[in-house]
Amino acid sequence: MPDQRTLILGGARSGKSIAAERMLSAEAEVLYVATGGDDSGNAEWADRVAKHQARRPSTWGLAETIDLVPLLESPGPPLLIDCLTLWLSRTMDAVDVWSDLSRADQVDTRITALSDAWSSTPRRVVAVSNDVGSGIVPADPATRLFRDLMGRLNTTISLSSTEVLWTIAGRTLPLT
Repeated sequence: MPDQRTLILGGARSGKSIAAERMLSAEAEVLYVATGGDDSGNAEWADRVAKHQARRPSTWGLAETIDLVPLLESPGPPLLIDCLTLWLSRTMDAVDVWSDLSRADQVDTRITALSDAWSSTPRRVVAVSNDVGSGIVPADPATRLFRDLMGRLNTTISLSSTEVLWTIAGRTLPLT
């Protein structure tokens, strides 16, 4: 099922990553794409990463990158992208949008490229993403921009997915 594109949404610590790992557990080979980057010296982050690594089969590969388009455009084993929220945050870092909000168009361009690659990928792919738009309106413009871009990213990827799931309290429900 190479044309299977699944997006798993939910809140923080809702069980999205575990649900994604379960979906691909029968696959002998999977490329786990970690978008979190290196946060050397942060013990809490290191503990999270170690727990994720311990859950994954030893046969799964690992790519630590936000350069998702080439991975999506090339054939290969299924991809598990964890997560689009960190991809967006690091993409916003890369264009330094936090100090100049007018650079948001550069992020939009990268969201469009990611969506195009997602919709035409020859691989089976499962991506995890946080739903951040259900809470209060953030007080500062940069955080509002992040929330708005996250909503755009999730909507764009969702509309190009063959399956979208919602995870809450460890339960995963299909969205139709």
